[in-house]
Amino acid sequence: MAYIEVDVAHQRLRLFEREGARAVWETAIATARNGVGERYGSYQTPRGLHLVRAKIGAGAPRGAVFVGRRPTGEIYSPALRQLHPQRDWVLTRILWLSGLTVGQNRLGDVDTMRRYIYIHGAPDEDPMGVPSSHGCVKMRNDDVLQLFERVPAGTRVHIIA
Repeated sequence: MAYIEVDVAHQRLRLFEREGARAVWETAIATARNGVGERYGSYQTPRGLHLVRAKIGAGAPRGAVFVGRRPTGEIYSPALRQLHPQRDWVLTRILWLSGLTVGQNRLGDVDTMRRYIYIHGAPDEDPMGVPSSHGCVKMRNDDVLQLFERVPAGTRVHIIA
């Protein structure tokens, strides 16, 4: 089964077809501006083993804006960003992550899913390869479209620092 590796140190996401195989796809990402960590409210990217709990946004247009995992009906543009400068832009598709290790990234105040940690699309002008998110794994819209189509819910995600 396919799995995803998120390499925080190198700001790269790699897709593997199976354990021990070479990556079949790789792209630049942006993880948390505040580094890595698992605590609720830290705005950090959680480490360890996760899985894709839910895939959100199938069929939505490229650039669709999501707030609270729901499409707003808006399509992202720089002009829209100027109208809402404080928004944390979640675009195109969402892969909602759930931790697999109790006490590290699952349950209590370290629960990845309850922290709403996603792999999601971001504005095209946002730099990739530079930590800049509020905890999620951001990627280019075209890249998140490709990844969304290639992995099913339940896909393992290993976030390494």
